[in-house]
Amino acid sequence: MGVVTDEKKIDEILTRGVEDIIVLENLKKKLMSGKVLRVKFGIDPTGPKIHLGRAVALRKLKAFQDLGHKAVLVVGDFTARIGDASDKLEKRPMLSIQDVKKNMKNYKKQIGKIVNINKAEFKYNSKWLKKLGFLEIAELAESFSVPQMSARRNFKERLARDDEISVREFLYPLMQGYDSVAIKADVELGGFDQLFNLKAGRTIQKHYELPQQDILTTKMIYGTDGRKMSTSWGNVITIVDEPNDMFGKIMSMHDDHIEDYFLMCTDLAVSEFKKELNNPMEAKKKLAKEIVRIYHGDDSAQKAQKEWVNIFSKKEIPQDVIEIENQEQALSVLDSLDFIKSKSEARRLLESNSITDLTDNKKIGLNDNFIYGHTYKIGKHYFIKIK
Repeated sequence: MGVVTDEKKIDEILTRGVEDIIVLENLKKKLMSGKVLRVKFGIDPTGPKIHLGRAVALRKLKAFQDLGHKAVLVVGDFTARIGDASDKLEKRPMLSIQDVKKNMKNYKKQIGKIVNINKAEFKYNSKWLKKLGFLEIAELAESFSVPQMSARRNFKERLARDDEISVREFLYPLMQGYDSVAIKADVELGGFDQLFNLKAGRTIQKHYELPQQDILTTKMIYGTDGRKMSTSWGNVITIVDEPNDMFGKIMSMHDDHIEDYFLMCTDLAVSEFKKELNNPMEAKKKLAKEIVRIYHGDDSAQKAQKEWVNIFSKKEIPQDVIEIENQEQALSVLDSLDFIKSKSEARRLLESNSITDLTDNKKIGLNDNFIYGHTYKIGKHYFIKIK
C-alpha cells in the first residue's frame, strides 16, 4: 500500500487538535506529493506511565502512520537525564540512570497501545548523544546564541526574578534538536509547550546543512485539576489506568474541557458527540466510555460505565463502608485515613488524585477536609462515610 494523498484526510490531520504548523504550505505540499515522510515524535521517560496529554501527539503520529508515512519514535533515555525546562518555573533536577531505566521499562508496550510498533522505527537517543565529545558539543552549541536561549519565555521569566538557570538547561533544546539531525526528520510532532525545542530542530538541521523539518504542535489538554496535564503535578489520566479509575477521572473533569477531550483523545467525528455537549453529564459518560474502550476494549468500557452508574447515579454504596465519627468541625483528610496501612500510602492516594467525594462527585486533595454526612471512595477498595 502506498502513501495516501486524499486531501480530506490530510486536512483532518492538519486541523484536528492542532495548535500551530511550521510551515503549513510546505507540509501540505509534502503530504500531497506521495513521498514517504519521516515523522518524528520524541518522548522522555520522566515517569513510568504515559498520560492522555502525551497520547495526543502519539495519536497524531498514528494518523500520519495510517497515511503511509514512517513513524520514528525517539525515547529520550539520554535527554530525560538532562531535563527539559519547557514550562518549568524552576530548575528541573537531573534523573539518575536507574530512574530512567525504571521509567521506560514498559514504554514500548504502552506506546504500542497507540502506534503500530511493528511498522515504526523505535530509537533511544543515548545511541548518538552519549557519543558526543566536547568538540562536537561545542560545534552543536554554535547553532544558538545566549540571547536566543535567554529569550525563551520561562527562562526570561526566571531571569527577571533573578532565579538560577543552569547551563545544563540550555543544552536540552540542542540535544532534542540534534535528534532530528540523527534520524533525518522531515516532520516533528509535539505539544505546544514543546515549540521552542521543536524549532531548535529546524535551526540545528540548518546549521548542519540539512533540509529543515516541518513542525506540527498539538493543543494541550488539561488535567484533573484544571491545569495542564503533567506527571510532575500528579493531575494525570494515564493510558494504563484501571478502567474504573480512568472512567471516574474523566467523569470528574471540568465540563468546559469535554469538547477538547473528544477532539484530541478520540477519533469520533464531531457529529457523533456534538449533540451530547449540551448535556455535560451525558457527554462525559460517552467520552469516558470511548476512552476506556480505546485502551481497554469494549467489555471493560461497558463494565466501567455500569460500575460508575451504580455508585454515583444509583448511590449503590457497598455494605462494608467504613463509618468515621467526626467530633471536630474540620476533619483533616490525611489525619483521618488511619484504616489505611500507612500515612505514606494515604498520601500517595491523595497525591495521585484517588479520593472522590461521592456526594458532590468531585476529587479532593491533600489540603482538603472531609465533610459531615458525605461519602468518599478512596482508591479502588475503600469507601468511608463521615457521621
